[in-house]
Parts: sequence; C-alpha cells; structure tokens
Amino acid sequence: MKKLFFLLVILLSMITTSCKNNKITVQLLPESNFDTTLVNQKVSLYTLKNANGLTAQFTNYGARLVDLWVPDKDGNFQDVIWGYQSIKNYLNATDFFAGPIVGRYGNRIGKGQFSLDGKSYQLTLNNNGNQLHGGAKGFFTKVWNANQFKNDKGEDALEMNYLSPDGEEGYPGNLSIKVTYTLTNDNKLAINYEATCDSATIINPTSHVYFNLHGTTEQSTNSHILTIYADRYTPTDSLLIPTGELVFLDNTPLDFRKPTAIGERINDDFQALKFGQGYDHNFVLNKQFGEMKLAAEVYEPATGIDMKVITDQPGLQFYSGNFMDGIDVGKRGERHYYRSGIALEAQNFPDAPNHPNFPSSVLKPGEKYLQTTVYEFSVK
Repeated sequence: MKKLFFLLVILLSMITTSCKNNKITVQLLPESNFDTTLVNQKVSLYTLKNANGLTAQFTNYGARLVDLWVPDKDGNFQDVIWGYQSIKNYLNATDFFAGPIVGRYGNRIGKGQFSLDGKSYQLTLNNNGNQLHGGAKGFFTKVWNANQFKNDKGEDALEMNYLSPDGEEGYPGNLSIKVTYTLTNDNKLAINYEATCDSATIINPTSHVYFNLHGTTEQSTNSHILTIYADRYTPTDSLLIPTGELVFLDNTPLDFRKPTAIGERINDDFQALKFGQGYDHNFVLNKQFGEMKLAAEVYEPATGIDMKVITDQPGLQFYSGNFMDGIDVGKRGERHYYRSGIALEAQNFPDAPNHPNFPSSVLKPGEKYLQTTVYEFSVK
C-alpha cells in the first residue's frame, strides 16, 4: 500500500510539473525578420522586457509596436496586439495601421483642408476625399531613428524620432517629433511624445494599435467588456467627419459609462453605428485637456486580462474592427478576421482645425507639443 501511495505521489508530481512546463511563454520574433533597408535607412527590431516578464517588440518602420506579451489569469503569456511576422508582411499588408504612430494628424481632416494664421492649406487625400492618419505617406510609412536604453529606474525604453519636412503631405513647417516607449516594472506601456516646429503647424499623433485580449485574432473582440469614461461624443457625417457638435451619450448604444460587452449593441439600429459600420467614434473624455486621467478600461473574461488606458488627451477614438476581412495573415499564421481587434486611440478630436469649439491642435515655433498615454495591464 505504501508503495502504491508513493507511486501516486510521484505521478501527481509529474503531472503538475508537466502542466507548469506547458505554460504559454513569450515567443519572440527573430531580429532577422526585420533586418532590411528602406530608402537607404536601416530597419530593425527592438525588444523591451520588464521585471515581471512583460515583453514588447518594436520596429522603427512606422515607430510601431509589433507584439506585446502579458500574463493572463492562469499565468500564460498572451500576445495582445495585432502584428505581422516580418517587415515584408508589413509592407504587403492591406491594413497599414497595425501598431504604428500615425500623424502628423491622426484621424480625419475634412476634405484635407484647414486654415492657419489666415492661410489655407490643402493636404493630400487618402480616405473618401478626406485625409486620414496623416496621408498615404504619413508617419506610419517612415523609417524612424531609434535608440534603445534603460531609464533612471532601470526600465527598458526605446526612443524613436523623425524629422517631417515642410510640405510633407501638405503640412506646413519642419516638425521634429520624438516618441519614447517605456515598459515599466508595474506592467505599463508608457508612450511619451514630444514635438517642435519652425513654423506654425497642426499636430495630433497617436498610437494605432489593434488589441485583442484573447491573445489571438482567431477570436472576436466582441466579448471584451469595455468602459469609456465619457459623457459625450463628436457625431459625424456619413464619411466620419465631425459635425462640430458635442452630443451626450444618454440612451444611445455608444454609452459605455457602465462596463458593457462590445458586441452587445454593436448592430443596433442607430445612425452613428451605421456610418461607422460599427463603433468608430471619438469620445469626449470627462477631463481637462492635459489632465492625466483614466480614459477607458477593457477586460476579457476568458483570459482575465484587464487593460486600462490613461491619457492627458481630450479624446479617445474607439474602433471595433469593422473593416477587417481575414485577408491579412498575422503572426503565428493567424488571420485578421472581422472584428478581431479594437483600437483605443488617445487623441485630439478629429477635424479639430476646422472647428473652433474643439481643442486647438496648433503648434507654433518656441512651443513644445507633449503627450503621455499609458496602457496598464493586470488580471482579474
């Protein structure tokens, strides 16, 4: 009997050890997948890791986030963002906006037109007669200079900078922009922006990451539970250009002040949802411009992963992946299916240069543009 007992103990120990060994761990992409040259500039892959094992990889092509590994409730590491296996995949993808910094002006500018200091400007057009995310050759297509380092807390950080020349995509003035990613030891991905110019211009950069807290694009993000701390939004016309109004969310399917599954009301008979074919709306956050505050929280019950978005920006664009079609094949051979990723973009309001009642997006010589946005991860 004792022999049988000891055999059972050994068997249980082996099973426990096997289960531990079967944990999903971080699967880094090889640097060689991104080692190339574009327009005589070197493209590379950079890896950051914190004390808890959170790991992120970036490429200086578009200053973009490539993968982000965070633990789930069972201790498995999940890659919670869209991305591709190699630089070749990024260059050939039908969706340009998986993970980059977009600008000069993120989101839309109606007819690509605005006036500044009495002068009219015409930007390049790339979205139904409007400009989207800085134009077809915006920041997301550029090779940025990169410098990986440790900050004064010993945390891994990556600084990327780019000089946008006067006239690029129609924007006035030379603009120097720096974006610093930091993977903190309290499980935050912090993104700090700085920019200066030599002539008055407009600016609204943002991070355009698609999140899926399942850790796979094989599962829909409609199950994610979303909270957005906003009482109002900026309604648009059918081309998603703001009308200039600030409308309260009461009794609309856009009201996420209480935690709600994304898919619960996404197909409701509501004009704003029809325009975006789902959620693609700018929310007016309950905060002052420049005040660092919790903007949104998203939670996936299946993995227990919770993500908070904290920002000093006045708006948050929530996009529910309405135009994803399964054509692009992402990391690990997973297709980017319909509504398999969401974007939560901290920003100024879309088309702000054409609406005096919106926060100003003007940057002048001698001024410094500053923005901080943080994505904080935990489990429930």
